[in-house]
Amino acid sequence: MKILSVVGARPQFVKLAPIHKATVAASVEHVIVHTGQHYDPMLSDVFFDDLGIGAPDVHLGVGSGSHGVQTGAMLGALDAVFDEHRPDWVLVYGDTNSTIAAALSAVKLHIPVAHLEAGLRSFNRRMPEEHNRVLTDHAADLLLAPTEVAVGHLANEGLADRTVLVGDVMTDVLYEVRDAVASTPSPLVAGSGLEPGGYYVSTIHRAENTDDPARLAQVVAGLAALDKPVVLLAHPRVVAKAAAAGISLTQGALVQHAPLAYPDLIASVMASAGVVTDSGGLQKEAFLLRVPCTTVRPETEWVETVDLGWNVLVDTAEEIAAGVTRPAPQPTDVAPYGDGRAAARVIEVLADRAR
Repeated sequence: MKILSVVGARPQFVKLAPIHKATVAASVEHVIVHTGQHYDPMLSDVFFDDLGIGAPDVHLGVGSGSHGVQTGAMLGALDAVFDEHRPDWVLVYGDTNSTIAAALSAVKLHIPVAHLEAGLRSFNRRMPEEHNRVLTDHAADLLLAPTEVAVGHLANEGLADRTVLVGDVMTDVLYEVRDAVASTPSPLVAGSGLEPGGYYVSTIHRAENTDDPARLAQVVAGLAALDKPVVLLAHPRVVAKAAAAGISLTQGALVQHAPLAYPDLIASVMASAGVVTDSGGLQKEAFLLRVPCTTVRPETEWVETVDLGWNVLVDTAEEIAAGVTRPAPQPTDVAPYGDGRAAARVIEVLADRAR
């Protein structure tokens, strides 16, 4: 069996790592295609090294651009890649432009598509990620759902017969990295003079929080007014948006910092007092590490984190402050995202259904 994985952004690299290890363990041929959607080395190439994946077999080098330009460039390049390799499965991850481009290209070439992390829904049609995930689910031949909630969403859309509950591969790699860095100090503590438990980790990157200068200024003001230092791991796009709007990302409690390699990110979150983010992946990582999270969005795909009290959704600067300083969540042993063996199940399901 030959599996071809298409990835292009940091959360997908994290999900790719346990899948790649599972293919090696099962002696399955695995071709890795990197679209180049994230072109900054700290958000891209270094992740392959840090997560033990190795260099991708194909790098398309698409880079940045509008949704249409970026997706179109990927489509144009992927047709030839799929035609050359003719895998048994094209495996797509999450909800990015790389996801929808790979799914569309593969189905047009009559190559079976499996969607990892299928069934997540924000029910916010303004989010480009929502369009990507819904369209991919309806195009794909096999839907690999991470949670019971996701399975329910797919059933409601008439997709139950294509759906398999496998668990969340992010849990697999998170547990492995957590254990590996347990005795390693956070680089923010070691290199920035911060104290364990004395700072917050933040990532803000979604268009709804960054494209409008007034909205970005509001979020930045909320972070800057918090009661502890806030280390903003700023994506290059956010840095550019802030600079164009004349907004300083180092003011008050807020300190701008370059993105961290994944193991360093996990070590830093583990040593923090909490997370403030609009990232889907980091919400779940914070929950799995049992670190309180405050999410600057009106909704989340990871509703379990909110239901269990480890995540709150906020909008205004005042709500950010209230969310971050809320009482500590109640401890829980509930494991909605699986047992850390999702990747092995994915490979088993793909092997059983290969044609």
